[in-house]
Amino acid sequence: MNKQDLAGHLSARTGLTRDAVAGVIDAMLDEITKALSRGEEVRLVGFGNFVVAERKATTGRNPRTGEPMDLDPCLMPKFRVGRNLKDACNRALPV
Repeated sequence: MNKQDLAGHLSARTGLTRDAVAGVIDAMLDEITKALSRGEEVRLVGFGNFVVAERKATTGRNPRTGEPMDLDPCLMPKFRVGRNLKDACNRALPV
């Protein structure tokens, strides 16, 4: 499912236009991005948490040449799955 598909599904559920829903989705993603860039955590109870974690400097390999290369430390956004989302995904598994 892509963003347009999501907007279509939400539009059908809410009665709002697809463009209005797409605008809300864009605004939500923009606010999450801004909060993470400020180092804040975004908690959506039951769904999950968006956090920023520091990745330490490491040595990697260039995939084309195989030569070692140094990777600088950086901040990476991460998502921690919430209980409701995890349970919903596990219900979909065949027993």
